Amino acid sequence: MIVAVFRARRTPEGLGEEYQYWFRRMSELARAMPGYISHKGYVAEDGERLSFFEWESAEALLAWSTHPEHISIKRLGREKFYLEYHLQVCEVVRESKFVRETTSQDQSR
Repeated sequence: MIVAVFRARRTPEGLGEEYQYWFRRMSELARAMPGYISHKGYVAEDGERLSFFEWESAEALLAWSTHPEHISIKRLGREKFYLEYHLQVCEVVRESKFVRETTSQDQSR
C-alpha cells in the first residue's frame, strides 16, 4: 500500500466556493481511479490542512498524479488556492489493526 500525505495552507480564494467545487470534483475522480482505497481530511488548530490518501500501489498513485484533469487542477491550486503545501509519498512497511467486538453493553452507552 502507498500513502500520500498532503499538508497545505490555503489562500483566501482557497477557502471559497470555487475551491470547494474542485475539491469535490477531485474527490469524485480519485474514488473512480483503479487502485484507490480511501482519503480523509483533517484541520489542525493552527489552520494547516492535511489530506491522507491510501492507494493500492505506486502505479495507482502515479495514474492519479498524471491524470490530465488532476494535472490542470494542481496547477490551478498553485496559482490560486495554496499559500504552501508539502506532499509526502510513503510505502507502508508495517500495518496492524484492532477492532473491538461490540457487545450489547457497549451499544447501550
